[in-house]
Amino acid sequence: MNASPRVTLLLGSAPDVMRCSAWPKDAFASIVAINNAWRVRPDWDILVHAGDFPPERMPQPDPMRQIFSAAHYVPAQNSFGGFVYAGATMSLTAAYWSIHNQRPDALAFLGCDMIYDDAGDTHFYGTGRADPLRDDVTLQSLEAKSARLLIHALRRGTLCVNLSDLPRSRLVFPKFSFEAVRELSPSLLAAMQSELRAGIDLDAVEVADAMEREFGYFYEDGILEPSRPDRWGQARPHRQAVDCGCRGSGGAAAGGMQRGGVGAPISPPLRGNVAEGDRRGRRA
Repeated sequence: MNASPRVTLLLGSAPDVMRCSAWPKDAFASIVAINNAWRVRPDWDILVHAGDFPPERMPQPDPMRQIFSAAHYVPAQNSFGGFVYAGATMSLTAAYWSIHNQRPDALAFLGCDMIYDDAGDTHFYGTGRADPLRDDVTLQSLEAKSARLLIHALRRGTLCVNLSDLPRSRLVFPKFSFEAVRELSPSLLAAMQSELRAGIDLDAVEVADAMEREFGYFYEDGILEPSRPDRWGQARPHRQAVDCGCRGSGGAAAGGMQRGGVGAPISPPLRGNVAEGDRRGRRA
């Protein structure tokens, strides 16, 4: 009998992340919290936090848990093309780190939808800073960033899914329920990966990869210095994006699993951007 797929739960700080507080931990191979999300449930395994995360918000040291920051996730980003493309905000940064270091069969996101215009609290702890919406040259399209992550994860055998119940998300991943996670089998996982791959225009992805190489926006230290345009290589004065070419007309947030759970069909293939072309020598 084949073993169940290894699923990593990746927790952000959106209010709906609290839905997971009663989920049995044995449904997941590990629980990775981002920044403040270690406070969501006491049995998290790994914390990945931003370099500027306030020390007073850190958890107490625990030998049974691991904490990682920029010194650890920047090398992971570099293996995926560097932080300009493989990062920019912590939901994506932590995801690339997990894929690189943990290599899960599935990476399940919760609390990472990056929707901030609804009434009420923006975070599970109240009102926080909407980091993904900051005016930054590396954040031109969150849909583009998540589509790129989806494709690079598939290349390494990881399926990205979104456990959110929200009607909107900046992530373009298949939607999944917790019940579906519990019943996920190797055969269903393989079928989902195959169907997603079939909906991707590989020629467009190759063009996107070539554009990233051409622009040369790679900084091994993970530091972008707007005051030093010489570090930007081939700086472009205009905005340019590459359509990932995933066939169909489902819209940027389509391509997800129907919320029905296991065995539900994948809806019309997603459309979105894989690579963002504008990499100017200063902040947008």
